Amino acid sequence: MVTTPEARTRADALAANAAASADATPARTAARRGGHPAPSSPPTGRPRRARKIGERDRPLWMLAPGGILMVVVILVPLVLGLVISLMDLDQYTLRQWISAPFIGISNYVEALTKSTLIQSIGISVGYAVLVTLICLPIGVAAALATQNRFRGRGLVRSLFLVPYVLPTFVVGTVWRTMLQPDGVGNAMLKNFGIDGGLWLNGPQSYWALVFVQIWASWPFIYLLVLSGLQSVDSEVHEASALDGAGWWTKLRYVILPYLKGPITLALIISFLHSVNNFTLPFVLFGIPAPADVNVLPVLTYITGFQNFRFGLSAAMAVISLILIAIPLFIYLRAVKLDTGEDGGSRVRK
Repeated sequence: MVTTPEARTRADALAANAAASADATPARTAARRGGHPAPSSPPTGRPRRARKIGERDRPLWMLAPGGILMVVVILVPLVLGLVISLMDLDQYTLRQWISAPFIGISNYVEALTKSTLIQSIGISVGYAVLVTLICLPIGVAAALATQNRFRGRGLVRSLFLVPYVLPTFVVGTVWRTMLQPDGVGNAMLKNFGIDGGLWLNGPQSYWALVFVQIWASWPFIYLLVLSGLQSVDSEVHEASALDGAGWWTKLRYVILPYLKGPITLALIISFLHSVNNFTLPFVLFGIPAPADVNVLPVLTYITGFQNFRFGLSAAMAVISLILIAIPLFIYLRAVKLDTGEDGGSRVRK
C-alpha cells in the first residue's frame, strides 16, 4: 500500500488531535464538576491503589468509653450477683460478705424446691403473656385508626401516648386510689348494678394487675406499629386500590407483611417488660403482696430486703435473668443482622 505525503501528513494531524483530546478529558471533566483536575500518576514506579477506609481501619480506642461503661454497669453487677448467689449471705454475714460461707448451688436448690419461686414464675409468665396478647390488637387498631390524616390527628395521637409517658409510680398510685373499696372504680360499677368488691386483695387482684398493666403498656405497641406503617409505600396502597382489594384483603396481604418485624419486636419487648416489672405491683399492692400477684420481681425483693436472705435472693435474680434471656435469645436467632461489604446492615429473616 503506497501512501502519499499528503495522506501521511493528514494521519499525523489526526493522531495529534486524538492525543490532545485524551489528555484534556480529565481536566474538562473536573472543570464540569466544579473541581480541579486530578494530578496525573507518575510515569515510573508502582501504580497507586485506592485505599478503602472501612470499619477495620478505625482505632479500637474509640470503643473504650462504651466498653468501660458496659463493664461497670453490666458485667460487674452480673459477676457480683453470681458470686453472692453461691454464698450463705444474710444479715449476720453482710458486713463481711467476702468471708461468708460458700455453699455452692444450695441457694438454687432451695429456691426451686422450698420457696414459692415456681408459683411466682407461673404468675409472672401467665400475666405477661395475657397482657401482651391483649395489647397487640389494641395497639394495631389504634395505629391503623390514626395512620391517615384527619382533623385533630395530632391531639388524638398525643392522648394515646399519655399512659405510656406517665411514670409507673404515678400510674400505680392513681390506680391504687381508684380501686379502693370506696373508690371511683367501684362507684362507676355500681351505676351498672355491679358490685366490684376488693380489687387490691384476694382473687380479683390478679385481674386488677392485668388491667392496669394493659392500660399502661398498649401505647408502646401502638408506637412500634405506627412506625412500621410509615414504611409502607404509597404506591403499594395505590396498586391495591387499583386491583380492587377490600379492606380486609389489603390489611392481610399488603399491610401486615410490612408489620411482621415491628410486631415481633413489640411482642418480645412487651413480654420482657411485663415479666420484669417491679414498680407497678409494688406500688399497686404494697408489701407483702397478695399471693395471686406475688410476681417474680416482688418475691425477689421480699426475700432479699424483708427476709434478709441475700444469697437466696441473688439466686432468684439469676433464675429470672435466665427466664428473660430465653425469649430474647429466640428473637435474636430469628432476626439476624447481616453486614454487607458497603458497611450497611440489612435484616435477614
